Amino acid sequence: MPTTAEIVEDAVPEVDLSSPAAARAGSQPLRGYLATPSGEGPWPGIVVLHEVFGMNDVVRRQADRLADMGYLALAVDLFSQGGAARCLVATMRASMTGKGRAYADIAAARDHLLALPDCTGKTGIIGFCLGGGFALMTASSGDYAVAAVNYAHLPAEPLTTLAGSCPIVGSYGGRDLTLRGAAAQLDTALSTLGVEHDVKEYPEANHAFLNDEAVGPGWLRPLWRVAGIGPHPASAADAWARIEGYFRAHLH
Repeated sequence: MPTTAEIVEDAVPEVDLSSPAAARAGSQPLRGYLATPSGEGPWPGIVVLHEVFGMNDVVRRQADRLADMGYLALAVDLFSQGGAARCLVATMRASMTGKGRAYADIAAARDHLLALPDCTGKTGIIGFCLGGGFALMTASSGDYAVAAVNYAHLPAEPLTTLAGSCPIVGSYGGRDLTLRGAAAQLDTALSTLGVEHDVKEYPEANHAFLNDEAVGPGWLRPLWRVAGIGPHPASAADAWARIEGYFRAHLH
């Protein structure tokens, strides 16, 4: 895990979410990237949550992919107020504790989607790594019809935190040593709670396998390649198919 000083900030303002964020005491400013389907709406909305390296072109392409599936996909930059180096620690703490400004920002992104005339009023959430943790933590909020969590750390008390969650589709890499056993633990917790779910571990995949290219500081990328961390197209294709199926079933 890189230090905050080693995180490369790469946030491009596309959509100004500062107004809905202010109403919830969220980040000022708050930025996002909105991908809109072609054709005529309305469409369901999806909040997209980035991984530990923040907003970048990989996240935007993930939002674009969801738009191609027929969703208003809004990727929110959780590091808007201060950049990744200043926001990372507090944001990671929020993902573990369920408290913090990041939750106001996520809710503000959903508010923005609901205010769009082309939104049907149904929303889902998807997150990767750090964002996957937030997607898990918000799955029981009652705000979302479905959640997709990808290589997400589990909450400290999953049987409490995940009670009453919306349907969850989760994807993990079997070679991800940072999350060893997480997929099985999540599957067991959701089964115990009676939450509809589809959790799958891909034996040949590692962390960040849904990315279509390596991310993070340039000096770190060769090390990640040696460790096998990053894209795994075969596993990613299957995971995206499962995500699309779950979103279709619960958002339409």
